[in-house]
Amino acid sequence: MQNHIRLEFKPLYLRPLLETDLDEIHAIWINEHVRKYLFDDEVILKETALEEIENSISSFQQYKYGLWGVFLKDVTGIIGFTGYRNYHDPPELQLLYGLLPEYCGNGYATILAKLMIEYGFKELNLDEIIACADVPNVASLKVMQRAGMKFDKQIEIGGLDLIYYKIVRENFTQNL
Repeated sequence: MQNHIRLEFKPLYLRPLLETDLDEIHAIWINEHVRKYLFDDEVILKETALEEIENSISSFQQYKYGLWGVFLKDVTGIIGFTGYRNYHDPPELQLLYGLLPEYCGNGYATILAKLMIEYGFKELNLDEIIACADVPNVASLKVMQRAGMKFDKQIEIGGLDLIYYKIVRENFTQNL
């Protein structure tokens, strides 16, 4: 397991999620603020959260990407998550991020997106990085813009209107 990977950008640090993070990450994922757009307002079961962690661990072992826990240096416990995950059919690798509401509005989500973009280009050698959000999720769309991503398309999937942003390797400049 690649749990030795750690990314830092003061005051945040990230490390891949572990099974021991289950209670904390499940609490984040069922938080009303977080689940509204991440799980379409569904309160997921703890078993579902465990499957996500296990899939992430496997993904890190195979591909060097997955879900990271987000930590604030002066706060005990996980305050959010970020990383890469496949969505839709056919699978499409997407950047994602989320924070507990008390940590929103401090620029942390933009830092997370920029860290993941840099990781995606430098460590994963991706040619492009995409992220999407539900149309009403204006805060997430602004994060994508501040991270240097550009509007790509708006489509409907499963009855939801989604806006996609992307950044291509040629347009990437280290922006942390």
